[in-house]
Amino acid sequence: MPEQPAQAGSGFHGLGIAPSLLHALQRLKLTIPTPIQMKAIPSAIEGKDLIGIAQTGTGKTLAFGIPMLQRLAGLKGKGLIVLPTRELALQVEEALRSLTQGTNVKTAVLIGGSGMRPQVEALRRQPRIVVATPGRLLDHLEHRTIDLSDVEILVLDEADRMLDMGFAPQINRILAVVPVKRQTMLFSATMPDDIVRIATRHMQLPVRVEIARPGTTAEHISHELFFVTREQKVMLLEKILGEHRGPVLVFSRTKHGATKVCRAVHVMGHAAAEIHANRSLNQRREALDGFKSGKYRVLVATDIAARGIDVRGIELVVNFDLPQDPGDYVHRIGRTGRAGLTGKAIAFATPDQRSDVRDIERLVRFVLPVRQLPTDLPPSRGIAVADDDRPRRYGGRTFGPPRRGFGAGGPPRRGGSRGPSRGPGGPSSARPKFSYRPHTPPPRRP
Repeated sequence: MPEQPAQAGSGFHGLGIAPSLLHALQRLKLTIPTPIQMKAIPSAIEGKDLIGIAQTGTGKTLAFGIPMLQRLAGLKGKGLIVLPTRELALQVEEALRSLTQGTNVKTAVLIGGSGMRPQVEALRRQPRIVVATPGRLLDHLEHRTIDLSDVEILVLDEADRMLDMGFAPQINRILAVVPVKRQTMLFSATMPDDIVRIATRHMQLPVRVEIARPGTTAEHISHELFFVTREQKVMLLEKILGEHRGPVLVFSRTKHGATKVCRAVHVMGHAAAEIHANRSLNQRREALDGFKSGKYRVLVATDIAARGIDVRGIELVVNFDLPQDPGDYVHRIGRTGRAGLTGKAIAFATPDQRSDVRDIERLVRFVLPVRQLPTDLPPSRGIAVADDDRPRRYGGRTFGPPRRGFGAGGPPRRGGSRGPSRGPGGPSSARPKFSYRPHTPPPRRP
């Protein structure tokens, strides 16, 4: 039999949460619910479908985790949580395990970059909650190592991010195999049309809970914008790291750019780690754990980690490169100013990115304060990191970052009269000409 909800009172006591979960919250020293938790938990405990609109860092994990644990106590099936990144999956599962400490509730995490065999063994233990990324969940479905026919509660967390990352086909396949009769909770920072379509087709009269307009940034975050040349970015970053003493999260647009920024930060004398798609799962976990523990003061990341980093006390977020999608600005800076703490967000923009800045300002509905470039920047260390500084592959060969005279950034053309030569700006006529000779096969031997 499920436990009876606690009586109304103060803090979490007024939300209908069972006593055992209240004790777990007290053990974790969580006493005051966030706005999304205050509004979402009562309806979710009643079993209603729910759409939660809230920016990152507002406590959405407990907003769906507490109702799921409480309702599963009286159900026979399991809960399924689908989210976009490995890091976010690991952190959600960690939060759920902390709530269920001392109980027999088992969880399983299904993510890419980790071996299938340990995950299959975890599934054989009949977990009550499965936390998964879309691609790896479909891998298990294809290998018939997981059965979703008994899913009683489905959570789609960071749904807009999953759609942005191209997971729409996978989400539709998952929705096609879970039972129609279920509770569905969908959480998102924004409300694009694709989310509305999912709600219309796959949810039953969902309750909408919104604590902030889509695109709004977290409170308690101050913003600054610097217009700089690409050569000045590293110098300005060194100046900023010298002025701020707490943990700093730096966002790069590309994987190779993140590696170069991390290398530059090491040269500046700061302990730093990088986290992006080119790093293995173990490397990413070590970097994140080291950042949490204080081993690394600076973490350099790409947008793959923008929603997967849940670290308290991040003092500063630096957008070394502006994001391609204005919405990612909101997700990036949501790593600071969490749980009511103050934070700061600094963005670097080159003079040709003014239109990108305006796109961000339209989304967040305020003008980013522009700051003058300090006159006492440290001297250049000879490290220039451009936001498009990445190798490109053409025909099985790897070429470095685009150089002047190479047109759209591809490799130099061979032969013909179009485009510059491979030399430093020489005319195409200076190249040796290639002639064609028809091939005559040698005579056969008798």
